[in-house]
Parts: sequence; structure tokens; C-alpha cells
Amino acid sequence: MAGHSKWAGIKHKKAIVDSRRGKLFTKLARHITVAAKEGGGDPVGNAALALAVQKAKDASMPKDNIQRAIDKGTGAGADAANFEAVMYEGYGPGGVAVLVEALTDNRNRTGSEVRHMFSKHGGSLGEPGSVAYLFDKKGVIVVDGDKHDEDDLMVAIEAGAEDIEEDDGSFEVISEPGSLTAVREALDAAGIEYERAELVYRPQVRTPLDEEQATKLAKLIDTLDDNDDVSEVHANFEVDDDVLERVFG
Repeated sequence: MAGHSKWAGIKHKKAIVDSRRGKLFTKLARHITVAAKEGGGDPVGNAALALAVQKAKDASMPKDNIQRAIDKGTGAGADAANFEAVMYEGYGPGGVAVLVEALTDNRNRTGSEVRHMFSKHGGSLGEPGSVAYLFDKKGVIVVDGDKHDEDDLMVAIEAGAEDIEEDDGSFEVISEPGSLTAVREALDAAGIEYERAELVYRPQVRTPLDEEQATKLAKLIDTLDDNDDVSEVHANFEVDDDVLERVFG
């Protein structure tokens, strides 16, 4: 059954395609703007901003775009930022729990759109707290298992990582959210390359789906991802590897 790493990898590849048409840059800029608004414009003293800037750099976002997003958050740009972070919770096809992270300047508009997307694709939007308890927010750094072994990653444990898990040929270095930056910097200092470093909501339990249910869920997730206000979608589904590649790839 497919784990978190493989689906995250598929999402990452789709994000690269999105970046070519500007969609990813728009979403990354919002993250930078909100982080700068909430914690100041200096990444050194603002861990959330440092992570947002690093993700933007990983996606090859131009430096000028990054700085404009920071300036917008701190009010130094032409327009002060009005975005806020909102979490939506619901159920998708097959009873899968779905968390939707959004950054919006209009809660009513975004809430209405998300509710419509759930209803249109066989799901239902729930109340706050209805499914969030099924996930743990963690820092995750994915390292290619062909380039490094588990012993190489012990520096991450020394820097505050909780665990190292092997998943589909890769290693996932797991940490508390507040330790992600320190763990990433430790890997950088040790010369260890990694595929991505991000904050995610990891399911505590997973709901198995057949191919028909997975196809419906994929349509819901794709529709949510295409919305400019939606930044991340998390779901606790589990399917066979071949189904995952065929339906979500």
C-alpha cells in the first residue's frame, strides 16, 4: 500500500508543472507574505518565513519575487497584506478525512468555494475539529535512499529529529515543526542532499480505498489544488501503488 512519501512525491512533481505556469509562485508568495506579516521580515528570526523562503528557492522562484512578497507582508510594499491562514476539514469519497490549508483575503468566498468543491466531488465539508485530530503536524525532510543510508542521517537526530522512517526507497526525517529548520540546517552542514523539507499533516490512521473511490478522491484533490486560495491538501487515504500511479500520477 502506498505511503506518504510516494503521494508527496507525486504532488511535488505536479507542483513543478504548476510553477511553469505561475500557479505555484502565486501560492508560495502568499505563504511568504503571511509569514512576514506575522513574524517580521527577517528570516533569521522568523522560522516560518525561513521555511517559506526556502521552499520558494527550491522551486526556483526569482529573488525579486521573494523580496516583493516579504515587503508586502511587512507593509513596505505598495500594498499591505490582508491574507490570513484558514483550515477547512471534511470528508472525501470513501470516508477519507481531508484537511485543506488555505490563505485567503476573504473567508466567506473561500469557504463557499471549498464547500462547493467538496459537494461536487462526493465529499462533505465538516465542522472545525471534525477530522484534524486524525493528523499530527510534523516537519518532514525526504532524503533519497540511493544516495544516503540511515547512518548518514544520525546528524538529524542529534539536531532534534524524532525519527527516521524508510518509505518507498526514501528516508523521511521526522521532527516537531519547531525543529524543522535546525534539522534541515544540520543536514545541509553535513552535505546531505534532500528532495524536500516541509511541514505536513501526517495521518495517524489511513482509510483504504478501491480504485473507483480513489479516482473520485483524486478529482476532489485536483479541484482543491487548482483553487488559488488553497495552499495544501492532506488526506488519510491508502491505495495500492499501481492505483496511486494510475489515478494520482
